[in-house]
Amino acid sequence: MGKGIDAALTAYNALWKCATPLLKLNHRLRDGWDQRTLTGGLPARADLWVQSASGGEAYLTWEILKDMTPPGDAPLRILATATTRQGYETLCRAAEDINGRRHGLAVQPWFFPLDAPAVMRRVAAHVRPRCVLILETELWPGFLDACRRQGTRVLLANGRMTARSLGGYLAWPELFRTLAPDRIMAVSEADGRRFATLFGRERVEVMPNIKFDRMTAPTPWGQHDNPLARIIPGGSPFVVLGSVRKQEQAEVAGLASGLLHARPSAIIGLFPRHLHHIPLWRKALERAGVACAERSSLNGPAAPGTVVLWDTFGELLPAYGLARTAFVGGSLVPLGGQNFLEPITRGVVPVTGPHWSNFAWVGREIFDSGLAVCAADGAEALNALLRLLDDPPSRDHVSARGTAYIKDRRGGARAVRKQVADFLNSD
Repeated sequence: MGKGIDAALTAYNALWKCATPLLKLNHRLRDGWDQRTLTGGLPARADLWVQSASGGEAYLTWEILKDMTPPGDAPLRILATATTRQGYETLCRAAEDINGRRHGLAVQPWFFPLDAPAVMRRVAAHVRPRCVLILETELWPGFLDACRRQGTRVLLANGRMTARSLGGYLAWPELFRTLAPDRIMAVSEADGRRFATLFGRERVEVMPNIKFDRMTAPTPWGQHDNPLARIIPGGSPFVVLGSVRKQEQAEVAGLASGLLHARPSAIIGLFPRHLHHIPLWRKALERAGVACAERSSLNGPAAPGTVVLWDTFGELLPAYGLARTAFVGGSLVPLGGQNFLEPITRGVVPVTGPHWSNFAWVGREIFDSGLAVCAADGAEALNALLRLLDDPPSRDHVSARGTAYIKDRRGGARAVRKQVADFLNSD
């Protein structure tokens, strides 16, 4: 490693040292602070370290690990880290499931340490992983540097990179090329080209997105077996506004207001992408003149004409199973969109805004087939939601067509498990 890179990492470490006291004041980073800073001790030794940023990536970790087998006779020890509390809690549930069900696997959840090189070198030297699996795009310099110093093979899988992110990394290409993962598995040709621009084509291949593996439900999740049935009564005109982002608050609050103005008996479930933004959403709905109740406060059925502000995690999929239609957020402003395949597998035709570039790997033919609706703006999204609310397609028909659509697009988790096994067996 060149002197320039060493100097950059030394400066980077100094910045972390100065910033750490202030970071403790951040409400998101306070969660798991002792683990993030290693002041509460160190995680146990592990053969495989899997890093996922938030809840969505943690579910991908679960999908990979649930069918993993040890590469030899010895147990496979796994350190599973996440940056957010949602991700950490998901990993805890995964560990509880896997440790009790999969012989030979031992999964330890942990908060991802702060990326100060000194912190990362300490934890990597103690954990001594033989392989690190990074999901999507977690290119932390301190983490990658620590893996390199430890001689750990690094796999970045389900990789996504926007043109904007690539531009940021290219501000110092020498640093990231020096710290490059050993292998990159991208979810599309476009993402693969961007990774190749930064790291070189020889490191990059294209894989099926693991999210297709998670969407394998053959039938909708209906009223009779749905854990939310007591909240949303059968036959209710229920609309989900799912994975909405704070940057589109005005537009989404407008959707809620427009829906209730046109259909006063409707019930709307509003699911923020990030739960710590619940107070902001409450204020946005108040400004729009919309009555709301938080999900955690409901002990019985939601009242017609109400927006249920969902402040509990992990209930979006069953909510889709009760909805007549759904809007999927992150798409009314240029944020790249959120996962609109999930409602389809629950038998619901979703509406998304014009900004869905994060899911270009799904293919535009999903809109051409009528399995999803792409609206040009908020007004068009409202009209589409009202149309689908009044005349929803057969849930069984939508679910069957959606299942057929993704059937040939599965296999991402299996491909990642194979590459991880190859790295573990290459010692």
